[in-house]
Amino acid sequence: GESAWSTLRYDRIELLLEELTRLRCPSHSGVIFARLDAVFPDGPDPCTSTRVLSKLSQNKMSDIAGFVVSWHKLRKYELNCYHYGALIDACAQTSTWTKALHLCRDMSQSVVDASTISSNAAISACEKASQWEQALQHFSLAVQSKVKSS
Repeated sequence: GESAWSTLRYDRIELLLEELTRLRCPSHSGVIFARLDAVFPDGPDPCTSTRVLSKLSQNKMSDIAGFVVSWHKLRKYELNCYHYGALIDACAQTSTWTKALHLCRDMSQSVVDASTISSNAAISACEKASQWEQALQHFSLAVQSKVKSS
């Protein structure tokens, strides 16, 4: 069964998600960072981070999801392909295709391997914005990257 601490932490995460969902203005980065620091004083575990980012994606809150990833980078907490994938999916949900492509490029230049899921989400963001040339270009780069790594 779950410990009292994990149940408490789960409740705090749900409250955090409710607070973040109410914040629609992206200029609240200081507020967002302060709340994340309060809920995760020792840093979040990777699964929890993915859950928070996925929830923000479902609520079409790519700006706030971007702040959560920035907070991870600033605090030097683990970022993996699932975190980037959730953020890229949030970008696809809000048709911010340029940001999605930028994140895929950022992933490929960092320690995080760009996953097929993340590439698909970036291509989907381009498709939703009718940016077919960008989608095809990204697809071509993703295929070249996979061929080189094989």
